[in-house]
Amino acid sequence: MTLAVIALGSNLENPVQQVEAALQRLAALPSTRLVRRSACYRTAPVGFADQPDFINAVCEVDTTLDAEALLAQLLQLEQDFGRVRSFRNAPRVLDLDLLLMDGVTRDSEFLTLPHPRMHERAFVMLPLAEMAPERQLPQGRVSDIAAALDGSGVSRLPRSK
Repeated sequence: MTLAVIALGSNLENPVQQVEAALQRLAALPSTRLVRRSACYRTAPVGFADQPDFINAVCEVDTTLDAEALLAQLLQLEQDFGRVRSFRNAPRVLDLDLLLMDGVTRDSEFLTLPHPRMHERAFVMLPLAEMAPERQLPQGRVSDIAAALDGSGVSRLPRSK
């Protein structure tokens, strides 16, 4: 089994519900177990600003799938939720990003691990710091990276019961 970290985001069609449903579906992937997850965070859009705020979260799964097979499952899950890729940073029902897999590096046309920009994104690093503050990334400890980012557009939502 290999631990993998996945980022989730949505800003269409009840985004909190989309993220929560996606977490349930991730837990049901073959040869995969949901280990832990962050709370949901409301975040201002990045890139294309004329769209609703996003709901973001991160989770950690334990899987026997290799990186490419896990990515294929994530892309299929996005399609199942109705993801349409109209343009870069467009509004979306569900966005799933494979951020890292312990002991795995990739640099191909389809997959780069660890994710090359995750350490620059408060909407990823703040939830990740909540879930795994001591985790080490190539750029340093998650909690230190998160603390150095501008988190003004990111707010933690209360956990639902």
